Amino acid sequence: MARGAGGTDGGTGTFLIGLIMMVGGGYLLLNGIVVRPNFGIGSRVFGLGGVTITSGMVLIPFMFGVGMIFYNSRNWFGWGLAGASLVALVFGVIANMTMELSRMSAFDLIVILVLFVGGLGLFLRSLRAR
Repeated sequence: MARGAGGTDGGTGTFLIGLIMMVGGGYLLLNGIVVRPNFGIGSRVFGLGGVTITSGMVLIPFMFGVGMIFYNSRNWFGWGLAGASLVALVFGVIANMTMELSRMSAFDLIVILVLFVGGLGLFLRSLRAR
């Protein structure tokens, strides 16, 4: 007996239609999101209590870490300092982004959500044994 999607006897056609709807709705949803950075040298990265840590302050330990690495490449403290500074900088950039939906009509949003959630439902139904 031939098996369908996911090794179950669910429909392969339902699987493909659900997958196409889900991918299309997800693409349209992500395409409708506008990402704006609020980040630059001297902008706030983290706030610890009443102290504000800026992106320039994060780069200072990075420079010392790079200097230590160039002086002695086996210096684990230099590698740790540079790596931790880069991680803090990346997290600061991500944390300071704003995301919002672009201007669209209610009909557009409803179509996108029906495509995405309906496709997800069809996709999951095809994986279930009948």
